Amino acid sequence: MRKFLITLSILFISGCSIDGLIVWGEVNKVQIVKQNAYIKHYRAYFHRSPLHTIRHGKKYLFFYNRKTKDLAILLHPKNKYILYSFSHPDLVMKIRSDRKHSYAHMMKTLRQKGYRITSPHTVGYTTNISLRRYKKVKTYLVEVKNYQHLQHLYKKAIKTYNAKGIKKIKTKLPKVLIDTYYQTYKAKATTTEQFKALKIIANKLDLETFHPSKKHTSQEKSRAETLIDTKKDNSAQLYRYYLKDASYTELTHYLSSSDAKYALSYEQHKMLNKRYNQMKEERLLENGSLEELISAYKKNKNPKYKLKIMQRIKEIDQMKKT
Repeated sequence: MRKFLITLSILFISGCSIDGLIVWGEVNKVQIVKQNAYIKHYRAYFHRSPLHTIRHGKKYLFFYNRKTKDLAILLHPKNKYILYSFSHPDLVMKIRSDRKHSYAHMMKTLRQKGYRITSPHTVGYTTNISLRRYKKVKTYLVEVKNYQHLQHLYKKAIKTYNAKGIKKIKTKLPKVLIDTYYQTYKAKATTTEQFKALKIIANKLDLETFHPSKKHTSQEKSRAETLIDTKKDNSAQLYRYYLKDASYTELTHYLSSSDAKYALSYEQHKMLNKRYNQMKEERLLENGSLEELISAYKKNKNPKYKLKIMQRIKEIDQMKKT
């Protein structure tokens, strides 16, 4: 208690406000916002200023542990990496970062503990990350929603062509978490009963309703045509998601994957790269260090960067005066 009072006195003497003290107790902490039978909603504010780039311009990465079903975010403040769990909010893992403890050391440590880099939507989660000022402190606002249980119920209904288990469910499941799975089993449907079940499921999910085509003389030909259409639908769905809704991290991982190489046309790849470059520029202008901004301006001579550099120098000068 005495140590706490001494620390408190020092903070007040140095001019720290009550709001500032409250913020430091609220940032860098995962909290459960909402929880019911089908969804868990988590929220966290992470202090942006002390964060270093992890790799390839990224200041955060998502990891997933399949054994513990744990989705976590990795950040890189000075001299350490910190892994914050969303699935288990009290779990925080710190890993040293110095000349003897590199990025490779951090990755090896996390692999040994069962964590792998992931895109959240591939494991039943959605994420939304935005830049926010929380009580005058620059932060990342990270919203994470766990749909794994609801996704499991819909996958079971689709796989068995039985909609009884999901008829009373009112909670919406994002299309990106189920559409590819739905399209796969849609292509395999052959009976009237299966078509009826799929129609009910599609309506619940706001997916494109399945209309069974007339039987062809060759069942194999019909199946092949359906599979081709399904692949096109899946590709279009994924492209729309990455063009409009995907986070910077998700888009980065997708563009570097083999899936993007084979699924995207030249024009689609061009459009996604355009969005990626726009998001990268926005992140750099908003959160880049003075050195990073100067380096970028030397290359592109963009007036926006010059203006941001002047603002950043002014901020640093004001901080020194205070």
